[in-house]
Amino acid sequence: MHKPDVAGFHDPRTGSIQYVVACPVTGKCAIIDPVLDFDEKSGSTATTNADRLLAHVEKHGLSIEWILDTHPHADHFSAAPYIKARTGAPTAIGEYVCQVQEIWRDIYNLPDLTCDGSQWDRLFRHGETLSIGEMNVRVMHSPGHTLASVTYVVGDAAFIHDTLFMPDSGSARADFPGGSATSLWHSIQDILSLPDDTRLFTGHDYRPGGRPALWHSSVAQQKAENPYLAGQSESDFVAQRETRDRTLPMPKLMLHALQVNIRGGELPPAEENGRRYLKIPLDALSGAVWGS
Repeated sequence: MHKPDVAGFHDPRTGSIQYVVACPVTGKCAIIDPVLDFDEKSGSTATTNADRLLAHVEKHGLSIEWILDTHPHADHFSAAPYIKARTGAPTAIGEYVCQVQEIWRDIYNLPDLTCDGSQWDRLFRHGETLSIGEMNVRVMHSPGHTLASVTYVVGDAAFIHDTLFMPDSGSARADFPGGSATSLWHSIQDILSLPDDTRLFTGHDYRPGGRPALWHSSVAQQKAENPYLAGQSESDFVAQRETRDRTLPMPKLMLHALQVNIRGGELPPAEENGRRYLKIPLDALSGAVWGS
């Protein structure tokens, strides 16, 4: 079993972690969850984060085989189309993205949105495998945070997106449309059934207490140190998660980002004046906590 080379790139604006995962034998790699920069105050987009990933690939003589999304993100735009345009590498996500597309097509009133996942080159089923060089990658369906969430298990590493954060930060929330704290618990148990020394790479870190950004833990560390897991039953977890979620405002870029990310990261088409526009539904998320 190969031990993949993993490089993580933290985006301080969104707390997101992007990864370059490389086969140490062949130099083939995958990029996981790349970020397209977006400034909600000016409406500006940029490719600073994605270009950092491409610079790392070039510096280390790597070749990109896959651009992998773990789920349609609610806090940043996906840079998958940009990286595909630069490299020709195919894009992929879990097959249940179609259900997420249907939910958000109704919220955004996008009757022309095709909800078959065809915005990506490949949809993965639970248990399906792919290759990065000589490394096999197993896809685990990990619903709870979203219906479509998947985990990618590569050798001794698992890319667990927004199921678990670092142990001092607990778990992802489960109150988005289609989310479920109960499903999240079972997805976490699947992840914790991996060998104790499995390296777990999270999708976000919000630097609690101002500590440096971290994104790498292990199964054993999560079992011992994560307060949402250590000594907790399923009912304990669900109660704690749902109580916490009722206090959380929606991510500040959620309504900006999901209309892009359910399209595979493609920005809305330009209108007759050459500009692109986002569509923000009003009062669509009833009962949502107001942000400060």
